[in-house]
Amino acid sequence: MTTTTATVPTPDETARTASATPPVSVRRKWTEHGLMFVAPFFLVYGLFLLWPLVFGVGMSLTDDNITGSGGQFIGFDNYVEALGDSNVWSSLWNTVWFTVLSTVPLVVMGLVFALLAHHLRWVQWLWRLTWFAPFLLPSGVVSLLFMWVIYPSDFGFADQLLAEFGLHPGIGWLTDTRYAMLSIVLTTVWWTVGFNFLLYLAALQSIPQHLYEAAELDGANGWQRLTRITLPMLRRTTGVVLVLQVLASLKVFDQIYIMTSGGPDNSTRPILQYVYQTGFTGYRIGYASAVSYIFFALIVIVSLVQLRLSRRSGEESR
Repeated sequence: MTTTTATVPTPDETARTASATPPVSVRRKWTEHGLMFVAPFFLVYGLFLLWPLVFGVGMSLTDDNITGSGGQFIGFDNYVEALGDSNVWSSLWNTVWFTVLSTVPLVVMGLVFALLAHHLRWVQWLWRLTWFAPFLLPSGVVSLLFMWVIYPSDFGFADQLLAEFGLHPGIGWLTDTRYAMLSIVLTTVWWTVGFNFLLYLAALQSIPQHLYEAAELDGANGWQRLTRITLPMLRRTTGVVLVLQVLASLKVFDQIYIMTSGGPDNSTRPILQYVYQTGFTGYRIGYASAVSYIFFALIVIVSLVQLRLSRRSGEESR
């Protein structure tokens, strides 16, 4: 039988081998850091987001025109003009007013529907389908559908329903300044409440059941379990829903442009529609860029404030 004797390296040989082997960090290639996998994303991100952002800032400092004329550097003249433009402020007010009117019912209704679906488990799939299905529809389809419903004549479903109850039909849902914005808000709420509904429903299903069982053993009724357990546990989800909803409402354009084109008397025209009209109808690309960056600054400020408030509420709930 042959016996194999293991050779133990001396300390000098071990030291020479360690010095001859390069460190692991030196031998790593750039592909081992994952750069090869994220490089396409960075390329697309820089090409379609960062470059247009920088290019738009430069354009806002010129009198560039869509016809090709102009393009001379004028500094901050566009921004000064925009801050003194009454159309900018009225459009901005319409955007803020739409955000206020739509955010409150979208958050409250999303929470209420989620609570109902969470307790009515035997029809939960029907609730999900009913409230989330409209969210999958394009904005054009939803706008045209509601235009048919509230069409101000005998053809409109809403007026026919009012006539059945003996009420006066023929209300200018989209042509009267008293009802136009409310009609658009109603359309938006029906269309997008399903997204908030699913966020709340997922959060409700993640609440530990033993909290409710312990509260029930302590004699807590349904209202106490809702206010002491459910709503505090949903505080973070409510913060996320508020941030997403406010940002989405501030960027409103599609349904207003289709349903009213900003009318009547520009009472529903949002700031993005004014940017579109100034740039592509009035041909003032430089000025439209300045207005859009003022609006962008407003969105950034609102986002930072909401983020700060959500962090503070999260720290207080700990």
